[in-house]
Amino acid sequence: MAAPLVFDKQFDPQTGQPVQVAGGLVRITAPNSSAYTFTGTNSFLLGHERLAVLDPGPDDDRHLAALLQAIAGRPVDAVVLTHTHRDHSALAGRLARHLGAPLWFGGAHRLSRPLHRFERNRLRGSSDWGLVPDRVVVDGETIRVGDLQVTVHATPGHCANHLAFGCGDMLLSGDHVMGWNSTLIAVPDGSIADYFGSLDKITALPYRRYHPAHGGPIEDGPAFARSLRAHRELRNGQIVDAVQRGARTIGAIVAAIYPQQTWPVRRAARMTVAAHVEYLAAQNRLLVSRGLLGLRITLHEAGG
Repeated sequence: MAAPLVFDKQFDPQTGQPVQVAGGLVRITAPNSSAYTFTGTNSFLLGHERLAVLDPGPDDDRHLAALLQAIAGRPVDAVVLTHTHRDHSALAGRLARHLGAPLWFGGAHRLSRPLHRFERNRLRGSSDWGLVPDRVVVDGETIRVGDLQVTVHATPGHCANHLAFGCGDMLLSGDHVMGWNSTLIAVPDGSIADYFGSLDKITALPYRRYHPAHGGPIEDGPAFARSLRAHRELRNGQIVDAVQRGARTIGAIVAAIYPQQTWPVRRAARMTVAAHVEYLAAQNRLLVSRGLLGLRITLHEAGG
């Protein structure tokens, strides 16, 4: 049984300062704190005498200067991305050109499934559609980043091209697992089914300490990932219960589950609830009809 989920919001990012978090791993947090990025995006320098930069973050002159100061003239073999949401990738092309380094990531940004009729991709403006990798890194591949060897793990769910990177007993988990909050999943950019599959995958891997792209390290990553999965399953149950009690729209479900939350939280909740509803429909627990006015949601006969 998974332990109760407890989020850790006691994190001092030391924004713009290089923080040694492990041997061969330095964190520099970007100045882009928000309701969705927590204290900002964590960029990482991997290596010792030779480096790679993971998730350069937002296109911000201050953060570029902080990264270059921390790199301190050492050769950079690659700029690597966990995924192509702009809070991670907007600086990537500019930094790669400045350093003369190639871009490595899991392929161009893509949706987890095609758009439905009348559907809008709410994360379209937050995604880096035009960024093209010099090298596509793939699941299970071992790559040399700086003077370290890391293993690539495809972890779709938050978005389709999301990757995590394993080194020693550490997993650089990107936005897939974060200690400060649960991951935003918005269809069609992301997928709850893929997210569950990726959670199951990483908990079976031999990495103990997770270093996410927002917030502080997670000391027992697999246990936390199991708690996240249990939390999502609880949310599935709450959504089915809300529909059973008469909620027929995403807004009505959000109002039933998050009655006291602020607007930014409720906006993110609408996106994630929609992703859960799609997952539950695929599980034959809910029935969804689509129209110009949005979704109409009822219990599936087999599930009710």
